[in-house]
Amino acid sequence: MKIVVLGGAGKMGVLAVEDLVLNERVDEVVLADRELDMANAIAAHLDSRKLSVKQIDLNDHQALVGLLLDADACVNATVYYTNLKVMAACLEARTHYTDLGGLFHGTREQLKLHDQFLEAGVSAVLGMGSAPGAPNILARYAADRLDTIDAIRIYDGVKPPPADNMKFTYAVPTIIDELTLSPMVYRHGEFIAREPLSELEPYPFTPPLGTLPMHLSLHSEVATLPVSFKDKGIQECFFKINYWGMAKETVDKVRVLADFGFDSKELVTITTGNGRVEVSPREFMIAMMGDFVPSSLDFLTAPENEPGDWAKEIVSEVRGTAGDQPVVYRMALLTRKGALPTGVLPARGAVWQAAGRVEPGVHPPELAFDPQPFLKELEERGILTSVTVTRGL
Repeated sequence: MKIVVLGGAGKMGVLAVEDLVLNERVDEVVLADRELDMANAIAAHLDSRKLSVKQIDLNDHQALVGLLLDADACVNATVYYTNLKVMAACLEARTHYTDLGGLFHGTREQLKLHDQFLEAGVSAVLGMGSAPGAPNILARYAADRLDTIDAIRIYDGVKPPPADNMKFTYAVPTIIDELTLSPMVYRHGEFIAREPLSELEPYPFTPPLGTLPMHLSLHSEVATLPVSFKDKGIQECFFKINYWGMAKETVDKVRVLADFGFDSKELVTITTGNGRVEVSPREFMIAMMGDFVPSSLDFLTAPENEPGDWAKEIVSEVRGTAGDQPVVYRMALLTRKGALPTGVLPARGAVWQAAGRVEPGVHPPELAFDPQPFLKELEERGILTSVTVTRGL
């Protein structure tokens, strides 16, 4: 079994590469990235005969297709803007595809490729990671046991860093989009846009993570779960997180920059001593933030937290009925190393796809995988699932 990880030298991709290298079912892993220095450093650290490094430019379609032709599956761990481009290459190469999410609107566009993937006889799974990914599969577990569903409420709780921690937890462009674009929620049969960071509420997570302030964020789960479980009468679905795993003070600073227009993609003409130049405020801001992004090697070598001090808990709270009884399922994924599921879930998903365990076509995670065996497999990496069921009298 051969699997290619695009963006394998990135902060989430590196965790997928690590998991695939450790997986006995995988014979060959290709770490494909445009940044060769970091890719080679990661390969040296992992020190595995099954791992090779390839430099790739996603703008070179033919080179990308050539890279994928003899691969059984592709994990696209690059920024979500590339999803459609990589899916087109996977279609041509007839290679199974998975990614880390399309931030709602991108996911809805990707789903339109279902018939093309079905005809090609290959599968695509959209949004596999800690979130989206885990919440979808957790919700499916509960949905299989309910006759009707009233609400699916997703809470992604991350251990807050110190107030003076000026670090970004994953791709800066994606964080900026989640921070500035309108979150989508599903209520009473329709999708509704809300304000970024709105509908703040305290939510109790497993101790010692404790109660955290949760707010809305644009996310892919909301794009698919209401459609997947429409027949069960779902009326509400939303995704909330606590400042994307960053210090609130860091989020506030980025929001100030956005208020001044630094999130704009429109070119601005600037006069300098060397003449006039055009720059995008957004790209300039992202470049300046580069020094505040941990290296990919940090994600591999950072020590885990103390036992019991959970770094991350993802909850899918599914409310509905079984028979005539109201029932609430609280499905939770727990991990000490907060970023780990974002790499492990797409890696395991790609292995299932390569093994023919996912039907051809384009699918959200909740329809692609059998929840119980998939969640059980994650325990090998210390990613644990808990189920709490509350029934009415």
